[in-house]
Amino acid sequence: MERTVLVAMSGGVDSSVAALLLKRQGYEVAGATFELFNGCPEGNVRDARAVCDCLGIRHYVFDYRALFQKRVLEHFVDSYLTGKTPNPCVACNRSVKFGAFLQDAMRLGYTHISTGHYAGVAYDQTAGRYCLQRSRQTRKDQSYVLYHLSQEQLSRLLLPVDGYTKDEVRAFAAEAGLPVQAKADSQDICFVPDGDYAAFIERYTGQASEPGNFIDDEGRVIGRHRGVLHYTIGQRRGLGVAFGTHRYVRRLDPGANTVTLSDESSVFCDQLIADDLRLIAFDVLETPLRACAKIRYAHTPAPATITMLDKGRIHVRFDTPQRAITPGQAVVFYDDDRVLGGATIVTAG
Repeated sequence: MERTVLVAMSGGVDSSVAALLLKRQGYEVAGATFELFNGCPEGNVRDARAVCDCLGIRHYVFDYRALFQKRVLEHFVDSYLTGKTPNPCVACNRSVKFGAFLQDAMRLGYTHISTGHYAGVAYDQTAGRYCLQRSRQTRKDQSYVLYHLSQEQLSRLLLPVDGYTKDEVRAFAAEAGLPVQAKADSQDICFVPDGDYAAFIERYTGQASEPGNFIDDEGRVIGRHRGVLHYTIGQRRGLGVAFGTHRYVRRLDPGANTVTLSDESSVFCDQLIADDLRLIAFDVLETPLRACAKIRYAHTPAPATITMLDKGRIHVRFDTPQRAITPGQAVVFYDDDRVLGGATIVTAG
């Protein structure tokens, strides 16, 4: 059977080298770049097309703007407006890269898709399942944002850059003369390049943030804030008010338009409730599971017990309190380097 693969190419070095490596491995390769939102940098399409020309492969451009707005942008904005802190990369991967893109690739006759993610996919002969693994390059690991992948998606996914350092990836690009060999890594959220999420949401909704009160644990007013969406759980810097002692964001209440501040110990807790459970290692969670749980992208997974509740909800209790468990973020479970699954944090404490 002919091995064909369509590579999601952002115009960056990782996805470009993914296409290069797959071609060297004997695949029939093509590249595809996504239009995700109005104002999406035109240079991404130009750079990806230049790489495809260099490799002698076909290049597609897919317009996913309507889907991205509905499944990513609106979810991002709604989450912040309701006091949550979302991870839009998870939403984009679920709906666009491994949803619509995989469907379009198969419609065009490709047997596999590929991205430049740093993570591993393997088939466990004993379990008869595909598994997702943390990258062998620990500092670059991106398995956290891929926890939702299904067996069908994993069976068609190739991740060829895993196992290489970024310097090695750039060396591959330089050796092949790829025009993006020195291109800087992308930073922050693609649709908020300046990192000012609050300003983006204000532009998107056409409404300015409503100032409100900072309160303490007893509900006493201790200052004024710029609007709830400017803050996230555990935040200390950028509060805009000097208190004499360090204060941290403990709770966001959009309904009352208040932000509760407290000392650092208050932002530690040992349990959470999450919903929309997705499992990779098995089909159902029947008994309490011991695993290491990761509560945000840069968090070090910590030992915990995961218990099934109902309707896709789970309870996670950590062995030791964790800092700033944040509603809207994903909690992802690991057994050593293997991803077991994950869910979306609803409440902490």
